[in-house]
Amino acid sequence: MSSSDFAAEMLQLAQEAPAFQPSAIYDPDGDCIEFIAKPDSFYGERIDDLVTVYYSHESKEIVGSLIKSVSKFYREVLQRVPGFKIEIHDGRVRLVHIFRARLWTSDLGPEDVVTVTYQKLLRVAEDTNVEAELACA
Repeated sequence: MSSSDFAAEMLQLAQEAPAFQPSAIYDPDGDCIEFIAKPDSFYGERIDDLVTVYYSHESKEIVGSLIKSVSKFYREVLQRVPGFKIEIHDGRVRLVHIFRARLWTSDLGPEDVVTVTYQKLLRVAEDTNVEAELACA
């Protein structure tokens, strides 16, 4: 196979590949939601007991997150903010609601770095409009 044949074959494979779609997948075994907003390579930084934020190696912008202990967080939020349950439809919840619920139940101030990071996560979640299926709902 010549190099031009190889290049043409690679180009065709790239064109046939499905376009990236942001996603949020709930893993019941780990009781976590992995949120991927962009297909960048990333590194994680844990910001609290609930969320690890994924940052792009290239741009340093938020490209996703890992939300841990989702069932426990859901139960705690329902005790403090019972109205949160109305944001879950047929077992699906938009990630923006999870991040907002964390802010509502936080004792941190508006200038705290964790609060600012959650606000950035909110914007990324709003831009992608992703939902996750919650087995705990």
